[in-house]
Amino acid sequence: MTSRNFLDVERSLSGRRWTPRLRDERLAQAIAERHELPEILGRVMAARGVGLDEAEAFLNPTIRSLMPQPSVLKDMEKGAERLAEAIIAQTRIGIISDYDVDGVSSAAIFQLFLRAVGSDAIIHVPDRLTEGYGPSEHAVKLLKEQGCALLLTLDCGVLAHDPLAHAAELGMETIIVDHHQAGEILPEAHAVINPNRQDDVSGFGYLCAAGVVMILVATVNKLLRAKGWYSTERPEPNMLQWLELVALATVCDVVPLKGLNRAYVTQGLKIMARRENLGLAMLSDIARLKRRPDVYALGFVLGPRLNAAGRIGHADLALELLTTRDKGRANQLAQELEQLNRQRQSIEMRVVDAAALQADAALGKEHRSSVIVVTNDGWHPGVVGLAAARLKERYQLPSFVLASNPKTGFASGSGRSIAGVDIGSAVRAALEMGVIVKGGGHAMAAGITVEIAKLAEFRSFLEDRLATAVSNAAENALQIDGALTASGATLDLIELLEQAGPYGSAHPAPVFAFPAHKVVYADPAGSDHIRCTLTSADGTRIKAIAFRAMATELGETLLTERKLPLHFAGRLTIDEWGAKRVPSLQIEDIARVL
Repeated sequence: MTSRNFLDVERSLSGRRWTPRLRDERLAQAIAERHELPEILGRVMAARGVGLDEAEAFLNPTIRSLMPQPSVLKDMEKGAERLAEAIIAQTRIGIISDYDVDGVSSAAIFQLFLRAVGSDAIIHVPDRLTEGYGPSEHAVKLLKEQGCALLLTLDCGVLAHDPLAHAAELGMETIIVDHHQAGEILPEAHAVINPNRQDDVSGFGYLCAAGVVMILVATVNKLLRAKGWYSTERPEPNMLQWLELVALATVCDVVPLKGLNRAYVTQGLKIMARRENLGLAMLSDIARLKRRPDVYALGFVLGPRLNAAGRIGHADLALELLTTRDKGRANQLAQELEQLNRQRQSIEMRVVDAAALQADAALGKEHRSSVIVVTNDGWHPGVVGLAAARLKERYQLPSFVLASNPKTGFASGSGRSIAGVDIGSAVRAALEMGVIVKGGGHAMAAGITVEIAKLAEFRSFLEDRLATAVSNAAENALQIDGALTASGATLDLIELLEQAGPYGSAHPAPVFAFPAHKVVYADPAGSDHIRCTLTSADGTRIKAIAFRAMATELGETLLTERKLPLHFAGRLTIDEWGAKRVPSLQIEDIARVL
């Protein structure tokens, strides 16, 4: 019987089985033949669920063809009409947004749009440490005192019943723009625009908040045009200019890169390459981002620097950077974010190390738990979400990292999940049953506040709620798109594969196996990465890097093994360090040759 494993790898150094991603060879061949594409491109597309008739639209995703009619989303027309009225009447608008990249980008899009159409808004981004996530009665009152009659909540609000009831008591109308999972009963509001509310059947639940905001401002723009708002003195804005902010939020919020999201990111990256947003251009320069912007740059270079403001500083810095028109101020803000990001990295490393020790002790040798919940009163609340992501990667289990405060009696933090395990619905259920006092999120990420006295109950609740899903997701396999040698990993191949991008959540970059290659050089890079050089049997070499591999079996093998050939698996990238562009392999896994 033929093995279902790729290269017969049953268990790699990271404990994974290697399996072929492509299940339908005939579909791959048909896509390549009908659309006159190279075979490898047809294989990559077919393996990611692209149908024969969808290939052309997939390769050329456009906003025009994928943007829905406003009526498709619940309350979209209602909210847009109220906003258009407010703009024309010069009603003072208040905005409360989340402090992450999605929330700040959403607020920036709205502010830039309002300024362009002759209006503006007072924006309140909560302080993570003193206010926490989402609207508060304090924030609502503050905006009311500044004359705001219309309130928008961006990337938050769908679970904020009490604060928004308070807004109504103060005579404020509210429009909620969110994408987090909603309860059956919605807060008091004029409009609740959220493709993840339970009665919304639009099918756009995969959008981040900025993606929903883009549909809303486009709808408002159309209404203003119909109402004769624009003139020679007040020209209609070019809506495409803000797609780079939507792309940034889409990648950083790790929502699926499918449908409209692919168009947002594809077109947004083109806009970003023009360097028209002063803040993003300056941040790119300070981060030494020399190559053309791509998904990696958004998610791992720009995103962390913008998020650093809300984690250990204040997100107002990031918001101002994205909206400033002053080059000097943009440079100053970018420098501040760079410094904050360095501080964040140092704090994060300490929290991750301590959280991993606690997780190891809790899991024991058998690792029988279905969820990780760790907490400490010395951990910085701004990095617990990042620590949760690291634990999730290390243990392949849903992970919650909480910062506790014995003075208040509460612990707050974030959770990150693995594919196939919905922690957003689990958190919502915990909230409805009174296990936690505050919480919200989506399938892959969530935030919570829980009484310290109820931590054991919360952990037990998650164990029961998630056990079956975690068990079903326990098939720990690495899907492989094909086999290559070092000589076959060319710049032309990488650029060809980019046609099926952008790659990201739910649309993974191709992973290739490099059979029987040897390590000829390896050395630590930074605090926990390893740079190396691999060679094939014919002597061809390729640069490679294994991220966060120090102190792992994979990393030790790279640093010590020089005699025996190994199977490598990873993603191809272009190394542009210095003047030359050369292929490079980001190592995902290693297996011994049987």
